[in-house]
Amino acid sequence: MWRRRPSRVIEEPPVAEVTTDGDSRGPELKIRAFRIGFVGALGVLLAVLLGSIVGQLGTVILYVALALFLALGLDPVVSWLQRHDIPRWLAILLVFVVVIGLFVGLIAAIVPIVIEQTTIIVGDWDAIVENVRNSDFVAWLNSLTGTGDAIKDAIDSVSEWLADPANLGALGGGILAVGAGIAGGFTGATIVLILTLYFLASLDAMKRYSARFVPATSRTGYRDVSEEITGSVGRYVIGQVSLGAINGVLSLIYLTIIGAPAPILLAFIAFLFSLVPLVGTITGAIIISLVCFAASPATALAAAIYYLIYMQVEAYVLSPRIMSRAVAVPGALVVIAAVAGGTLGGVLGALVAIPVAASLIIIVEKVVFPRQDAI
Repeated sequence: MWRRRPSRVIEEPPVAEVTTDGDSRGPELKIRAFRIGFVGALGVLLAVLLGSIVGQLGTVILYVALALFLALGLDPVVSWLQRHDIPRWLAILLVFVVVIGLFVGLIAAIVPIVIEQTTIIVGDWDAIVENVRNSDFVAWLNSLTGTGDAIKDAIDSVSEWLADPANLGALGGGILAVGAGIAGGFTGATIVLILTLYFLASLDAMKRYSARFVPATSRTGYRDVSEEITGSVGRYVIGQVSLGAINGVLSLIYLTIIGAPAPILLAFIAFLFSLVPLVGTITGAIIISLVCFAASPATALAAAIYYLIYMQVEAYVLSPRIMSRAVAVPGALVVIAAVAGGTLGGVLGALVAIPVAASLIIIVEKVVFPRQDAI
C-alpha cells in the first residue's frame, strides 16, 4: 500500500510585530536602548559624585576610624574596671580622664621645649653652622669623597638658604599655613577625643544595632566574628601603645644619659613612631640619630648603636610577649598596610591601617575560608 508522506510545514520568516498605530517594534527597541544608556550614564555620574564626596570627607572618615580604634583599644580597660564592681559610666569617665591627662601633660611638656629649642637655634644659628663645618664628621666625609671643601660649601649654601625668612616661609607654606596646620591639628585631636568618648559609651549598642542588618539565621556567627574582631583589634591597639610607651621611656632615660638635645621631645618622637609597626621604630631611630648630630657625632653614634640593639630586643623579646594575644599580621602585609595608610592619611592613616588589616585577616579566616571548605 502506498503511504502518504506527511506534508512539509514551511516555516515563514518572523514578521515584525506591528503596534496599533502601524509601527513595528524597531523604534521601541531603539528607545529602550536609549533609556538603558541614559540610566547607565546617570549611574556613572552618581558614582563619580560619590567618589568626590568620599575624597572630600577623607579627613572626617579618618577621624571616625581613628576614634573607633581608640575606643576599641580602651574598651578592654573599661571591661577590666567593670569586673572590679565599677559601673561602666564611671569606668569610662576614669579612663577618659587619664587619657586626657596624659594628652595635656605631653603637650605641656613638649610645647615649651619646642619653643625653647627653636629660640636657641635661631639665636645661635651661625655658631651651629660653624661647628658643623669644622666637625670631624665633615672632615671624614671630605676625605672619603676627595672633593676638597665641597661638603663645607654645600653646608654654607644650605645654611644661607635656610637663613632667608622668605625661603623658610616658602618651605613651610607660609606663617598662615603653619598656623592653620597647628590649629587644624588641635581641632582634629579634639574631634577624635569626643568621638572616642561617644564610641566608648555606646560600643555595646553599636554592636547590637549592626547585628540587625544581618539575617536572623546568621546573627550568631556574626556576633562571634564581630566580638573576635573588636577584641583582637583592642588588644592590638593596647599592645602597640605599650610597645611605644616602653620605647619612649627607655629613650628618655638613655638620651638623657648621653646628653642628647631635647631628650623629652626625642622620646616623644620615639613613642609616636613606635605606634607604626615594623617601619615606625627604625624611622624614629634614624630621625633621632640625625638630630643627635647637633650635640656631637659621638652622641649620634651612641644613639644609633642603642636603637640597633633595642630593635632586636623589641623584635625578638618584647613584641612576641606583648602581642601574643593579638591577631598575627604577616610582615609583608604590615608594610603594605602601613605604606598605603600613610599615603592616604599620613601618620594617622598608618596607625589605622594595621588594625584594619588585622580585621580583614580575621574575616578571611573565620568567614571566607570556612565557606570555601564547605563547598
